[in-house]
Amino acid sequence: MVDPHTLHRWSHRLLFVAISAFSLFIYILPLHVGTARWPGPDLIVAFAFAWVLRRPAWMPLWLAAPIFLICDFMFLRPPGLWAALCVIALEFLRTREATSRDMPFFVEWMMVSGVMLAMAVVYRAVLAVFMVDLTSLGLVISGQISTLIAYPVVVLISTFVLGVRRLTPAEADELRGQV
Repeated sequence: MVDPHTLHRWSHRLLFVAISAFSLFIYILPLHVGTARWPGPDLIVAFAFAWVLRRPAWMPLWLAAPIFLICDFMFLRPPGLWAALCVIALEFLRTREATSRDMPFFVEWMMVSGVMLAMAVVYRAVLAVFMVDLTSLGLVISGQISTLIAYPVVVLISTFVLGVRRLTPAEADELRGQV
């Protein structure tokens, strides 16, 4: 017999893959998600960050890393750079999950904002060091702002529609006992 917690965890992992695939499909359609001056949000990163801060076990590294790498290939970014930064950011946020459980949402949002800002700065710095053509700084900033504006909506959808809620202290103690 399958443990209900395990089944629930795997169903949400598959749900994340489905959300990522759907988002990627929408991004590569010949539609304009954003105008030339205002790009659309990176929903895959927003969902991954929101989920790792609520249920870290539902967002394992072995699941997120290949999705981020596929996105690098599909968006014609330098393969592995943005994916590596996303993985590092995801693991940084995973280590902060226990402390973020008691934080108000605004503090969580600012923490995610700082992480995304750091990712963008490191990404541009690495590209500049290797003399890769850079997109305009305004476009990068507007893309990050777009993702940060979408983050509260992603959290609302994750929490109230998809059931990805923060761990309660009792659930955290139970999970700690299983390790």
